Amino acid sequence: MSHLPQQPAAGVSRRTVARAAAAAGLAALFGAAGGTAPARAATRLGPRTLDVSVPSAALGRSAPVRLILPSDFGTRPEKKYPVLYLLHGAHDDYTSWTRETDIEAFTAGRDLIVAMPDAGPTGIPSVWRGGPDYETFQVKEVPALLARDYRASGTRAVAGVSTGGYGAMAHAARHPGAFTAAASYSGILDTTAPGVPAIMDAIVARENLPAASLWGNPVFNLLTWRDFNPRARATGLRGTALYVSQGSGVGGGGDPLPGILESALWPSAQGFARTLALMGIPATTHFYGGGGHDWAHWKPEFTASWPVLARALGVPE
Repeated sequence: MSHLPQQPAAGVSRRTVARAAAAAGLAALFGAAGGTAPARAATRLGPRTLDVSVPSAALGRSAPVRLILPSDFGTRPEKKYPVLYLLHGAHDDYTSWTRETDIEAFTAGRDLIVAMPDAGPTGIPSVWRGGPDYETFQVKEVPALLARDYRASGTRAVAGVSTGGYGAMAHAARHPGAFTAAASYSGILDTTAPGVPAIMDAIVARENLPAASLWGNPVFNLLTWRDFNPRARATGLRGTALYVSQGSGVGGGGDPLPGILESALWPSAQGFARTLALMGIPATTHFYGGGGHDWAHWKPEFTASWPVLARALGVPE
């Protein structure tokens, strides 16, 4: 039997064949298990990175999630992968982790999917009072998409900065067992601590939204505020690998605002850690002097937390 390559059928140009081969290659890279293409529109940004628009009933609109696929995703169609969710902070968006860090290069060669879902302009991924439900979007809808179209396994970890750090701990606490690990870098971990409701209100107001549109009034709707408070829901974190980092802030050279913001959240993080300790819930903590509420400090904290996340995900450190 001849092993020579067959010639294209008459009337079929080499360009057509090349296009078909390219399309097949993309289908293999971005397709689901079994060779079917993803059901959602995806925009390819690089060899492993793409943006997916997810129609969301919880949000009442489509919302984006940026994905970084494993290096061998296109060549291992039978393989399923754990997922690391990375949440952005206030007044930022789902592109922040790829814009501010080397997360694409860092995860190259590691068998995991990285998912960076949208949390709206405030970056508070919660159930808004009479408004969008970013919690359901991030905890239910995006994982369902990844399982269906991108061969995600049921193993998940979540990490975030600032309001995304709030989201990481709140998601894990409010949905026990949904995540094997949760990490917060300068997160808002006690939403009812003195001064913190005013910070939350300021974040909401900066986006020209009524303060009460989040969880209502922090006094009259205290039960709702407590229901979405990671510290108040800490019992749900039992069995989840945890990493918590926070700087003391204080002043320094240059712009003082990052240090002021960091210092304002110091008591909240300390109280959260004390609650975990009193409940006998293990956590790796890093409380450090100085520091600012910015990526210059969050990037090394992510690196420091990686062993906790990697072990929980079952991938190499």
